[in-house]
Amino acid sequence: MSFRTLAWAFPLVVTLHNAEEALWLPGWSERAGLWKTPVSAGVFRLAATILTVIAFVVTGLSVVSGKQTVWTYLTFGYMVAMLANVLIPHVAGAIALRRYTPGVVTAVALNLPVLSLLVVLALREGYVSGWKAIAYSIGVTALLLLSLPALFKWGKARTS
Repeated sequence: MSFRTLAWAFPLVVTLHNAEEALWLPGWSERAGLWKTPVSAGVFRLAATILTVIAFVVTGLSVVSGKQTVWTYLTFGYMVAMLANVLIPHVAGAIALRRYTPGVVTAVALNLPVLSLLVVLALREGYVSGWKAIAYSIGVTALLLLSLPALFKWGKARTS
């Protein structure tokens, strides 16, 4: 299988992962003590929906535009960010708390194997390469991390 053929697996696993979190994270955040302020279901689900839509959009634009395009690098960076998300916070949180953390099941069972394969295929088949792939991976990961508080704040204003 090629990267182009399997690329749509990316937004599908993001959808399943975000759905697991959307179901369990709001209630869990009220009991976990890890959040300064627990996140409400409406706020979290709005943010998760926006991030899921973005995964579909960049993947679609990547598939259409092909190798070595900004859309493919953005998709690749998002994939790497979701791979990092498997370890921190999901696996690390489950180990540290010695209990289920929302998203850990899909992170380990789906995101880890599917996104690892996609990242390898993207590199092997020349869809992305070199320092540009590293820069987009770091940049997109940072952008996603920085977007979360803004999405939560915006979501809180929209759902209040």
